[in-house]
Amino acid sequence: MRILLVEDDSDQLEPLQAALTHTGHVVDGVEDGTTARWLMDEKEYDLLIFDWMLPGEDGISLCQYYRQVGKAAPILMLTAKDTIADKVKGLDAGADDYLVKPVDVAELLARVRALRRRSPLWCGDQLQVADLVLHLDNMRVERGDHSLKLSSRDFQLLEYMLRHPRQVLTHDQIEQSLWEWGSEPESNAVTARIKRLRQRLRVLDAHTWIETVYGAGYCFQPPAS
Repeated sequence: MRILLVEDDSDQLEPLQAALTHTGHVVDGVEDGTTARWLMDEKEYDLLIFDWMLPGEDGISLCQYYRQVGKAAPILMLTAKDTIADKVKGLDAGADDYLVKPVDVAELLARVRALRRRSPLWCGDQLQVADLVLHLDNMRVERGDHSLKLSSRDFQLLEYMLRHPRQVLTHDQIEQSLWEWGSEPESNAVTARIKRLRQRLRVLDAHTWIETVYGAGYCFQPPAS
């Protein structure tokens, strides 16, 4: 999933972003509401996580705006406000869930897994193309009697390709989908990541399924049955 995480305290933002990235998500982490509002207009997210108190624009306003423009991805509010009235206010603004600070990372990840099922892109806890199965909860991929655990970066790329099988994906599309906002991938970054994933899939004898379409990009193309 692609997640927008908005938290103005870098001491909390960085470990939360790292934990979400480690479990296979692409996370755009920002510290103010103004930048968050801009990103909400520019990108499509599967999940949004807002701190309540933010510089520029608070989490409640962001939540209300996101719903007013008709977007339906789930929203998780993070806040030190823990009264029933505060929770009601957050939920009425359009949030789907509410987590009181200090945030326990294990609980956050559990809430994210639950909210993922409400994403418009959710199609189950696994993706399958031909006889290759990717398990979203533990980042394992299997084919027949063989399986392996992927790193978060390899998992992100394979998940993206399995969501767009038999389609030519350009370098730009892959960069836009798999690199966090504000990061600048090197010119050969996509090629290097494709090469590494092919090496990993060799164990499953599926490395040839990632085809290079010269002058265009890459295509995940399982052999015809």
